[in-house]
Amino acid sequence: MRAPIGIRIATRRKARGQSQVALAQAVGISPSYLNLIERNKREVGGALLKRIAAALGLDLDDLTGESEQRLIQDLEAALADPVLARTEANSLSARDLVASQPAAASAIVALHRAYEAQTENAEAHASRLRTDPLFSQLLHQVLSGITAVRSGAEILSDVPDLNEEERQRFVSAIRRETVGLGAVAQTLIGQFDQSSSTRRALSPVRELDDLIATEQNHFPTLEDEAARLRGEVVAFGSFGEMALTEMLGARFGIAVARSGEPQRDARGFPGQYRYDAEARTMWFQQSATAATRQFQLARLVAELAARDAIDAVTQSPLLSSPDARRLAARALGSYLAGAIVFPYRAFLERAEALRYDIAALQQEHVASFEQVAHRLVTLRRPGMEGIAFGFLRSDPAGRLTKHFPLPGLLLPSSGHACPLWAIYQAFRAGESIVRQVVRFPDGSRYLFVARTSARRSSRFTEVLAPTSVMLAADLLQADRMVYADGLDLGDDSADVPVGPACRLCIRTDCPSRQEEMLMPGGTGIAVRAPLVPREP
Repeated sequence: MRAPIGIRIATRRKARGQSQVALAQAVGISPSYLNLIERNKREVGGALLKRIAAALGLDLDDLTGESEQRLIQDLEAALADPVLARTEANSLSARDLVASQPAAASAIVALHRAYEAQTENAEAHASRLRTDPLFSQLLHQVLSGITAVRSGAEILSDVPDLNEEERQRFVSAIRRETVGLGAVAQTLIGQFDQSSSTRRALSPVRELDDLIATEQNHFPTLEDEAARLRGEVVAFGSFGEMALTEMLGARFGIAVARSGEPQRDARGFPGQYRYDAEARTMWFQQSATAATRQFQLARLVAELAARDAIDAVTQSPLLSSPDARRLAARALGSYLAGAIVFPYRAFLERAEALRYDIAALQQEHVASFEQVAHRLVTLRRPGMEGIAFGFLRSDPAGRLTKHFPLPGLLLPSSGHACPLWAIYQAFRAGESIVRQVVRFPDGSRYLFVARTSARRSSRFTEVLAPTSVMLAADLLQADRMVYADGLDLGDDSADVPVGPACRLCIRTDCPSRQEEMLMPGGTGIAVRAPLVPREP
């Protein structure tokens, strides 16, 4: 849902005692056009929006309401939960509540997250009860003990001619069984406590998402470290795989090896690369591409030479558990690697000059589509921003495996997105880029750009699943991209009507719906739509 930018402009202008004529002259447009913008009759973005923000003495984020948009999205997701579906709240209610009572909206989101976390805990415990042999054994002991106690108690109660010696024998047996039951119960409780202690009220992944969203996926201290480290690398020659290898050898005594035989890490997982800290060796499979080798070497440089900078970011209060900090350190290592391979200013200038042609940027930097797309998302330096992108990655089953949010666009963080999105169409297009102009139910329009890629197989018998990566940008920014060439951006008749995901989509006439939406006042249960054979 788009922020009411026009209302924000008018409110700020009036608070400053500035007339429409004065503001229009300051930003180089006509008063009548400004009047249409303030009444939300015209969309505004790009350079004009920056000029308006500067003229009003506002940061661009304050004017666009990006933080409010994230809260609106989180609240919409909460209100779509079956538990809250009967409240008849909807997207409009979410927007109104955030506008009028932001603290209350934040409280609802926090409570919903806590509810989700507790539900996950309950499901985890139930799964352990079903599958853990220890729990099965303990429960069997409990049932056996209860049966023995009940049998002894029935004998004492129903057999009146027991002598004292026999009675004491049954009493002693019942006492032994109850003591044993107590021990088993303590063991069960201990197992549950141990399981609970390893699960946070907020998942580590969610905490990492919050950190990235709060920082807008831009970390200035890491950018500075990346510039310093790139300077150290180029002291060994032109930036690339060879210079990175020499720098790692000279500074850390690390050798780089390649072989065709697959290797597994300490947890038994196979991969195309692996760092052995004890042997001081970075290993790559022969099938690993030059882009993979360069990026992973840069990542190793980052993790070894900028550990203090990474650790400083992971001390954020938003990361409250060791697991969250561990995940963050890994993600920040990748961030640093991207910043080393793609230095901020030079990369932004080339991206603008090439109109964000990802294929051209790949060739210039020996990089993959995903690496370039990932770096484009991080170009959020105040005063030197690139296009604001959202990012999604999916596996062939449609499951989302990575995401970076775009304020105003509801990108699911897990599960599946709308089946009509370009990220899924790309799987049918080989490695060709798929572009798509979409329109959401609230009228907001975006340009989606997606492409699939796959690792190279090392042998005939190795089957590797491809992934699909998608960038999303507000259509107001689309004319800055090569992917908008040939499109009539002013004509919305060819837009693809989409939603965020079936469960959260309010379109009732979508023939591709796979799951019914949560109807206000209904059962509050998302029901799988019947699968009807379709025309080929």
